[in-house]
Amino acid sequence: MEEMNHAASSSFYHQHFDAKGKPASRFTIDQQNLFRQQLPFEDERDFEESKQGFIASPSYMQIMAEDGHVAWDMGSYDFLLKGFDSVFDTVHPSLQRQAILNMAYGLYEVLPGKIYQVRGFDLANMTIIKGNTGWILYDVLTCKETSQAALELVNEHLGRRPVVAVIYSHSHVDHFGGIRGVVDPADVESGRVQLLAPVGFMKHAVAENVYSGNAMNRRAFYQYGLLLPRSPFGHVDQSIGKNAASGRVGLIEPNRIIEKDLEEIVIDGVRMVFQNTPGTEAPAEMNTYFPDWKAFWAAENICGTIHNIYTLRGALVRDALEWSKKISEALYLFGQEAEVMFASHSWPRWGNARIQEVMRVQRDVYAHMHNEVLHHANQGVTINEIHNVYQLPEALQQQWAARSYHGSEEHNSRAVINRYLGYWDANPATLIPLSPADSAPLYVEMMGGAEKILAKGKELHQEGRYREAMEILNKLVYAEPDNQSAKDLLADVFEQIGYQKESPSVRNSFLAAAFELRNGFPSGVAAQPVNPDLVIALSTELFLDFLAIRVDSRKAEGLRFTMNLQTPDNGEQFIIELNNSTLTNIKGFQLESPDLALVINRCDLELVMAGATTLLALIAAGTARLEGDGQLLQQFRDVLVQFSPSFNIMPGTNQERSTAAPIEEPDSRATPDPFSQAEPASTAGG
Repeated sequence: MEEMNHAASSSFYHQHFDAKGKPASRFTIDQQNLFRQQLPFEDERDFEESKQGFIASPSYMQIMAEDGHVAWDMGSYDFLLKGFDSVFDTVHPSLQRQAILNMAYGLYEVLPGKIYQVRGFDLANMTIIKGNTGWILYDVLTCKETSQAALELVNEHLGRRPVVAVIYSHSHVDHFGGIRGVVDPADVESGRVQLLAPVGFMKHAVAENVYSGNAMNRRAFYQYGLLLPRSPFGHVDQSIGKNAASGRVGLIEPNRIIEKDLEEIVIDGVRMVFQNTPGTEAPAEMNTYFPDWKAFWAAENICGTIHNIYTLRGALVRDALEWSKKISEALYLFGQEAEVMFASHSWPRWGNARIQEVMRVQRDVYAHMHNEVLHHANQGVTINEIHNVYQLPEALQQQWAARSYHGSEEHNSRAVINRYLGYWDANPATLIPLSPADSAPLYVEMMGGAEKILAKGKELHQEGRYREAMEILNKLVYAEPDNQSAKDLLADVFEQIGYQKESPSVRNSFLAAAFELRNGFPSGVAAQPVNPDLVIALSTELFLDFLAIRVDSRKAEGLRFTMNLQTPDNGEQFIIELNNSTLTNIKGFQLESPDLALVINRCDLELVMAGATTLLALIAAGTARLEGDGQLLQQFRDVLVQFSPSFNIMPGTNQERSTAAPIEEPDSRATPDPFSQAEPASTAGG
């Protein structure tokens, strides 16, 4: 890496995917060169480990989805390998290194004759354990198409064997969504295939991404750079893998739950000790130790990057201290004797000394972040300052396993304060601030108007003072969202900041904002089709809770009703009330004299939720029974909205900026039924 050739990268500069795009500035190049001098590029153990055990790659680079689009395209990142000895000054050198490490593509042996992995077929790895009679699979990728292709590669090179068990290590979709590509649901239902998951899995696999799912989906355009071409100027990596596959996502309910903190079982002759680690990378997650083989599976708790304490797509803030403690627990339960450590992302580590080194490094990063941030907070440093104050100690900065690719020290440090103290910095001026669109015109007026701000912004940009330029230009863009010159200059600033960032999530966010400021948000971004498996997994209570979020309070003003809901096939009962423009529900109760009473089997309600039929159609057919004033149900339908993921993030980037489109024609085929459930947001990547 130290001998990378700058000249080789210059050939890319005329190939920027955006006509308004810029190459790296001299300030960005100086910054990248500084990192090349400071970071331990002489330590190449990760490269050696990422290649160890290679068996074969497939003959193809693309995997097609069932509906005809490309589900996975490893070849789109070939520029990273073609420029292996080149410098991309538009990419942080540490990120370029990580992006190359994540180019592993094919079947690898982890432990001879016992453990294998398919890497580079999705964001996650599929891990294959050889049992006495068949395969035991860990984490079956995001979608059916990639998991099916991965298993076929295994059978092609290792001999065809049946799948006898699948383990979901945790509740994020890139670890369970491909289940239908490797097993038949009937075999799980019959018990022929064991399907194991940690306690709380089904709840968290769906709940995390429903209530704010539309907002999460929109924010994913930034964190994952969904509009960015794969290019040294755009998307280069996603920290724990190249990207998430786009195909048919499925979910089959586990037939065995690991309930205890530590639980030992034998599957197909293989002895396993499961360690539940709730509250770490996922609210439901577990590690596994194979004592007979001295092999430790770290799930997504330990991989080739420091992870998100707060994930930018939006999720509950995680507990850095608990994460650290669970790694420490694993270190002393298993790490004292383990000879191989492997995980659902990145590459394995071999040798006990190496394993303990990595475990201690990542344990210490999460612990230090927790402790040091609160150390500063207790001295008055606020959430709006900590990201400019916090830094890892030098000893950890020089460890590749301590680098923050998926997370970043900036947004993770703010998350620690948010977890304990919340979003407020205790200054009353920030407690009830004006909205940016309201405050920005005041600033613009006081600064002397757009021309002066643009002139100062250009001056700051030319001096490489990008964050200062961002501060004032952002005000101008909010005050004048149609000022394209302001948006273009802010985009130039965002672009340089993005080039300098080590974390792909942060890089993508700045580059995605630059793209939208220059080009606008593309019209006609379609919502994903509803996945039946995820709808079935949605509890009735969670479905009713989300209906409550979708009520337009203004339209519901004055509308009141009480309703009994019964689903006889699973024995559930609910009271539903609309009162004070608020929908509430309570499980396990019934009213003596409700305004409405609806009796519908849960299996039929699932068809409504999936959009396969409508509630009115089921009532008309007698499949569902409604008693009471039917007009109330119609009025209820009219106050529900379907959310659209096309709302603005940066001002003036989408002229159709309605955040929630009301259903004007409930029975029209062009619009979904108001009672249908939108596709939950993707939790791929954690």
